[in-house]
Amino acid sequence: MLGLGADRLRADMNRLLALLFHQGVLDEQFLQLQQLQDESSPNFVSEVVNIYFHESEKLLRNLRGLLMDRECSDYKKIGTHLNQFMGSSSSIGAKRIRNVCVAFRAASEQNNRAGCLRALELLEHEYCYLKNKMHELFQLEQQRLLAAGVRYPMQN
Repeated sequence: MLGLGADRLRADMNRLLALLFHQGVLDEQFLQLQQLQDESSPNFVSEVVNIYFHESEKLLRNLRGLLMDRECSDYKKIGTHLNQFMGSSSSIGAKRIRNVCVAFRAASEQNNRAGCLRALELLEHEYCYLKNKMHELFQLEQQRLLAAGVRYPMQN
């Protein structure tokens, strides 16, 4: 009976991943990241993604802070933060976030504050969506492991 629950949870995980790929939220880089996970590092993907979220929150705060100063927006610094965000997003397969960063960078290169503010709002929305879906995916994974009788410490 334990195996049936684990199979159902695996199917739920696969459906969620298929949705995220279909929506363009994730790309094949996420699959490559998953391939690096094994018995010796059972929480590898969740650990990498949680580091990404932690660093991304700092970048989002910095971007918002730079854009809230109406007098002087440092577009070069904005571009630097966006390059970091694009690189880390690419490394985990966060395709839609990476694409928003590209548009955001284009607006910053044109010193377009209004365009940057719109892009920041969209970036924050995409970030929250990805974070919620990854949390859902990792919860399903933990439930699947428990249902299969394998126990690993849960990552926050």
